[in-house]
Amino acid sequence: MAISPREVEKTAPALVGAYRSAGVSLRKHGLDGLRAAVYLVIDYSGSMKPYYDDGSVQALADRVLGLSAHLDDDGRVPVVFFSTDVDAVTDIALDDHQGRVGRIAAGLGHMGRTSYHLAMDAVIDHYLDSGATAPALVVFQTDGGPVRRPAAERYLCKAARLPLFWQFVGFGDPDSRQFDFLRRLDELAVPGKRIVDNAGFFHAGEDPRRVPDAELYDRLVGEFPAWLTAARAAGVVRPG
Repeated sequence: MAISPREVEKTAPALVGAYRSAGVSLRKHGLDGLRAAVYLVIDYSGSMKPYYDDGSVQALADRVLGLSAHLDDDGRVPVVFFSTDVDAVTDIALDDHQGRVGRIAAGLGHMGRTSYHLAMDAVIDHYLDSGATAPALVVFQTDGGPVRRPAAERYLCKAARLPLFWQFVGFGDPDSRQFDFLRRLDELAVPGKRIVDNAGFFHAGEDPRRVPDAELYDRLVGEFPAWLTAARAAGVVRPG
């Protein structure tokens, strides 16, 4: 059961607009009424500091929370902060979302390098430990490629047998070669490398806050329906 508009208005009035936009995108892509877990993975590497300072990371977290309110009913999104290691596994909630990213980041240590595979492992552990059977949309934000590319590719291919879809979101210069790896990851062979295509990638630009809600949500959920169909056919996601 999704969280009602009235409940969102009561607990997180600042997110009402985002919540409505998310609903429009879900209906457009045939996902209205779908039950799914939503995860957020946030890059905490050193080059990300400007995006924490200008509110871009908080803005993404808020908008992911607005999306999750349609797909899940607990008003929370599990969040993994990562750099050289996993820096935190926590959550954001409708009733305490404002400034939440800054409060979490203030308690973290040195902003390190970029290790995708450790963050992916943390999401997989959380999902398996939760006992969930519903599919999950993992919004994975980063501003660059991983320090261990073979490990990231290996984790993505192994995770294709789990009901997890990885939607990568790039922050920064769209022309940077830092994102070549993510574009390649998005196109890994099926079934040669993985049982289904379980990842997407889009670039939110150098000022991600300027991406309109409608566009952001269309990009976040646009590849999810095709994955659901393929994952159900492959037995990765239960029918229904």
